[in-house]
Amino acid sequence: MRGIVGLLVLLSATAGCAGDPGTYPAGDAKAVITVTSAAFADGGMIPSEYTCDGENLSPPLVFEGVLDGAVSLVLIVDDPDAPFGTYTHWIVYAVPPGTRKFPAGIPVSGPLPDGSLQGKNAGGVFGYSGPCPPPGNPHRYFFRIYALDEVPTIPGTANRPAVLAAMEGHVIATGELMGRYGRS
Repeated sequence: MRGIVGLLVLLSATAGCAGDPGTYPAGDAKAVITVTSAAFADGGMIPSEYTCDGENLSPPLVFEGVLDGAVSLVLIVDDPDAPFGTYTHWIVYAVPPGTRKFPAGIPVSGPLPDGSLQGKNAGGVFGYSGPCPPPGNPHRYFFRIYALDEVPTIPGTANRPAVLAAMEGHVIATGELMGRYGRS
């Protein structure tokens, strides 16, 4: 039964479920990780330097409350308000469990100095791609962190469906920070 429920959660997550910020698997995770940024408050506006209208830098992030039993972390950043379904802006996986922050402007190519790996975003490139919504109402951007009980093995391209599949059943804690960005 757990396998069927897990498959349904995974299918709903990979389908995009626009407008539903809770589409990623939390497993049986009861622990909460606090995610903050010096660049914007939870629910606040993301400064343009972290978007396509600015320097397109990844924002600084801090993670607090990561469990001692965590073996790795995964960060997924997405926009559930995108016109054609959830748009993934950044995936970082195999993050060492002792990592407590990402500085602003993480390079978009290759593995990070700590061994973390970046997956392909919805634009088909590795690394961070900042908010760039069409004109209109601001979109929501969720910066979600997951603590896992293993380092995910991801065969082939590390895109959102592959990373979610590797995470399935291994999430022990979660946290998120939501920022907004809009264009006139």
